[in-house]
Amino acid sequence: MQNEINTELQKALDFFKVGDYEKAAESFLRVLELDKNNPNVLNNIGLCYSKLAKDDLASEYFLRTLSVNPKSVQTYINLSDVYFRNKNIIDAINLLENGVTLMPNEIALKHYLSRFYTEDCRYDLAMTQLFEILDIDSDNTDAYWDLGNIQFELGDYASAVDNYENVLEKIQDNAVLYYQTAIAYEADDNIDKAISNHLKAISCNENFHPSYKKLGILFMARNDNESAIEYFTDYLNFDLPKDEKKNISGIIDRLKNQNS
Repeated sequence: MQNEINTELQKALDFFKVGDYEKAAESFLRVLELDKNNPNVLNNIGLCYSKLAKDDLASEYFLRTLSVNPKSVQTYINLSDVYFRNKNIIDAINLLENGVTLMPNEIALKHYLSRFYTEDCRYDLAMTQLFEILDIDSDNTDAYWDLGNIQFELGDYASAVDNYENVLEKIQDNAVLYYQTAIAYEADDNIDKAISNHLKAISCNENFHPSYKKLGILFMARNDNESAIEYFTDYLNFDLPKDEKKNISGIIDRLKNQNS
């Protein structure tokens, strides 16, 4: 029997790998007939149905998985994704809270829970989960990033900057990170740091066009028209909507007239 199970299981995995989720589900179901209540197989059947957007069946098999193995971390994540897709945020939160209660040191579950809390505007609860993640793993850049985003949303720009900088201590080659840090510095009235981080964003990715526009605006605010014109002109080299090109061209013309 074990050979039959292994053969059918490999077929299921091969079908899943190429995206044929219908046939993968059929093969996993045949495995389940031979190896009843196998939590990994139950979870995989749920995942196949989730990929096929058969969410009622997906939920059924994920719940069966948890009844057999209540500590299946991936199943909590898979089922919460199904709930979220169906706008059942409260169900997702309740599910993940149960998982975190059962496995309080599982960072993945705490992180998912924090993001659902954020989606439901429960920012204090979200931040509590993120701080607890950092108590477990002080180098968790995802937790620092999410904390920064929540604090930025709440208008605590200084704290947001601190957490973005914690991410940048570990990751120095991401233009989006530098851009968001620059935006937080600008909101916190630290224009020099904002400019510095936009320049770093461009250094990481010379095609990251949002920072060119921001640099133009920031240099214009500092009455450095020459630098503003330089970055606005660079910005115009990108594929922009006609109205945007017109507006930026008008700004450049006004700055040139001021310099003449």
